[in-house]
Amino acid sequence: MVRFGIIGTNNISDWFIAGAKMDPRFTISCVYSRTREKGTAFAAKYGVEKVFTTFEQMLEHIDAVYIATPNYIHAEQSLFFLRNGKAVLCEKPLCSNAREGRMVIEQAKKYGVPFMEAMISTLNPNFLELRERLPQIGRIRKYFSSYCQYSSRYDKYKSGIIENAFKRELSNGALVDIGIYTIYPMVVLFGRPVSIKAVGTKLETGVDAQGTVVFEYGNGMEATVVYSKVADSYLPTEVQGEEGTLYMEKINIPRTLTLRQRGGNPIDVSPAHCGNDYFYEARDFMDMIEKKQIEHEINSFENSIITLEIMDEIRRQVGVEYPADIM
Repeated sequence: MVRFGIIGTNNISDWFIAGAKMDPRFTISCVYSRTREKGTAFAAKYGVEKVFTTFEQMLEHIDAVYIATPNYIHAEQSLFFLRNGKAVLCEKPLCSNAREGRMVIEQAKKYGVPFMEAMISTLNPNFLELRERLPQIGRIRKYFSSYCQYSSRYDKYKSGIIENAFKRELSNGALVDIGIYTIYPMVVLFGRPVSIKAVGTKLETGVDAQGTVVFEYGNGMEATVVYSKVADSYLPTEVQGEEGTLYMEKINIPRTLTLRQRGGNPIDVSPAHCGNDYFYEARDFMDMIEKKQIEHEINSFENSIITLEIMDEIRRQVGVEYPADIM
C-alpha cells in the first residue's frame, strides 16, 4: 500500500482519487487543508479520519503526497515534502516558471525521491498509441492542437467576481490552466522547438484569456496550438504526415484515436481504455515508488522543464508576468 496525503480539497482532488482508487495499492492516509472545517468535510467523503492544517503533522502518516493547490505555491509545497523524503505527484503546471521547476527537480535528484508532474493526457493509452503509430504517417509536417473551453468562472469575472482562475498572483490564466495540455504532448512527441511566436489576449487582472502559438522545429515541421478560457472549440488534435494523419478529440482526455492514411478512409485505432484517465497517472506514479525511480520516462524532468521554458517565453511575448517571476 502507498499511503497518500491529499493536499487540496477541490474537484481535481476528487477526480484524482476516483482514478487512483482503481489501483489496489492506493490508500488515503490523511488530508491537508488550511481550514480544519473544509478538510474535515472533504475527508469525510472518503472515510478518512486524519485531517491536518500543517505539513509537519502529516509526515509520519504518509509515503507520498498529491498536490492540487494553486500554481503559485506548487514549488514551496513540493520542496517541503521532497526534503522530507516523501514522493510528490504535483498537478500541472509543475511550478509558476522554469526557474522554480529547476529548483524543485534539483531537490528530487538530491534526495532521490520520486517526483512527477501530473499531466494526465501524455499517459493516456490513446496518446501512447499515437506515439507508436507515428511511423505510419510518413514524414511529420505539422502538429496542431486546440483546447478552448468557456470557463464558468468567466461569467463571474464579467460580473465583477474574480475567482482563482483569473488571479495573476496565483500564477493562473489560460496558458497554464489549459494551454499546457496542447504544449506538453508536443514536447513529448517532438522535443524543444527552435522558435516560438505567440499572440494572446489579456484580461484586466493581468492574466491571459486566450492565445495562439506557432512553433518551428527547423526540419520542415511546424506546430500550432490554440487555447482559450473565454470561448469553446471542437477541433481535434492532429499530427499530420506526408502519408497520413493521426488525430484525437479532447487533448486533455483523449478517448479516441483515428488514423487516416492519404487517400484512405478513417480507421479507429483506439486501444482499450479503463474509463478514468487519472488511473493511469496514479498507477504510473505508484510504479515509480515501488521501483524506486525518481523520474518518469514520459512525464520526465526534461519534458516538464522544456514545457515551463516554452510557457515562460509565451508569457513574455504576451506580456503576462507573475509575482513568482520576480526573484
